[in-house]
Amino acid sequence: MGIQRECGVLLPISSLPSKYGIGCFSKSAYEFVDQLKAAGQGCWQILPLGPTSYGDSPYQSFSTFAGNPYFISLEDLIEEGVLTKKECDAVDFGSRADDVDYEKIYKGRYKLLRKAYERSDISKNPEFVRFQQEQAHWLGDYALFMAVKDRFGGIPWTEWAEDIRLRWNNALDYYRRELYFEIEFQEYMQFKFYEQWAKLKAYANKKGIRIIGDIPIYVAMDSADTWANPGLFKLDENNEPTQVAGCPPDGFSATGQLWGNPLYRWDVHRNTGFEWWMKRLAHCFNMYDVVRIDHFRGFDEYYAIPYGDKTAERGWWEKGPGMDLFRTVSQRLGQKDIIAEDLGFMTDSVKRLVEESGYPNMKVIEFAFDARDTGNASDYLPHNYTNNCVVYTGTHDNETLLGWYSDITPEERHMVREYLWNFHDDEKGICRNMIRLVMGSAAGRCIIPIQDYLQLDNTARINQPSTLGINWKWRLTEGQFTKELQKEMLALVTRFGRRNWTPDPVEEEDEEKEEA
Repeated sequence: MGIQRECGVLLPISSLPSKYGIGCFSKSAYEFVDQLKAAGQGCWQILPLGPTSYGDSPYQSFSTFAGNPYFISLEDLIEEGVLTKKECDAVDFGSRADDVDYEKIYKGRYKLLRKAYERSDISKNPEFVRFQQEQAHWLGDYALFMAVKDRFGGIPWTEWAEDIRLRWNNALDYYRRELYFEIEFQEYMQFKFYEQWAKLKAYANKKGIRIIGDIPIYVAMDSADTWANPGLFKLDENNEPTQVAGCPPDGFSATGQLWGNPLYRWDVHRNTGFEWWMKRLAHCFNMYDVVRIDHFRGFDEYYAIPYGDKTAERGWWEKGPGMDLFRTVSQRLGQKDIIAEDLGFMTDSVKRLVEESGYPNMKVIEFAFDARDTGNASDYLPHNYTNNCVVYTGTHDNETLLGWYSDITPEERHMVREYLWNFHDDEKGICRNMIRLVMGSAAGRCIIPIQDYLQLDNTARINQPSTLGINWKWRLTEGQFTKELQKEMLALVTRFGRRNWTPDPVEEEDEEKEEA
């Protein structure tokens, strides 16, 4: 099955311009959608939307189902009348428009959201009651988890008192009574998150922009998912992990990557008909039009590291669920638009799984010329692409094109110029030509981080794996995505036949009536 030729931009919600310290579902998000439409783009790829924990990584979330309260638009709450502009303006969210100060966001935003909740009289809102009922399979556990975590000073649930750590019934009943309003506050924030996200996604779809969401294969150890469902993970009788996730040593890390996520008991998941996974993916397809599944190779074989190890060097590979999971997805959820993130070292069995699933896999042009990558470089050269793949100049984990080109060896830079038939050592010209190269390839989808269109160096990098304190901070600033750049992007779309997705004509008519 082929993919219609289309293209899009990669930009996390947190990286949008906004007034109050971090990108969110505010007016700036809608303006970004308009800019994508003007640039002829058909997709907006974002990163996971879950509430972030220590380190601020969207890939280490307190819940796979919940949304990040940081993304709730304070401007919308001002319009509702539950906050005032004066209250929001008085909070210090940081002084830099191109950077997220997570410490200040954490200290200031929740206080404002709590005020909004207390003024909302939310328990009498029938839409809120309906939301509670529709999301009951995860919302109650998540809200209780977060309320208890706050009561215990934010420590991981594995360090809580035994009764609530092990979910004894009397303890669950006690904390539900004791923390009633704290629990309702958590549910209120989820209600506002999903209300605002649904409006933004609907707006994007009407403008012909599909949302590509992103889900990690694993959940965090310190999450409501693990606490509420310990039997689904490799935990001992005290709910401590026995093995954790990561990646083996490679050209980018001599000691590998120690992620620390609990591993799945795939036999238990299989015996339940992958029920938890079906709920998780169904939830994702209610939120997004396309879902990128991170670390797809973990469904074929996953890397297990002994719990307590300080590096990933002593790990080993174990067999995953393979096609059993994806046959169940097809049977239960139907044919879904899924992108398989299959980057890194690819074994024959992983390649067979990707091929059998039929999902488009990923190509990153940087990997074609970088000796640090452990995969087969020729797989990433554009002349080897098929239609059923998604090509990127880089992802959130990679250097920007400009930063990457500066960091590779002179020999590798020569390889790039030879392939491009461009012998002028003009770094920004290299960026432009690399984008043209992937746009003109046979790949069905082409996704470019906005930093590469803007020709930014590694100061605009989103994430540097295995580091803390420097990631997930970069933000686009007002006016940076210029009309001139939008015209250039539209010209590329036209030149290489990557058409903007067309929404249903009825929806377009409705939109015109609303605007009128």
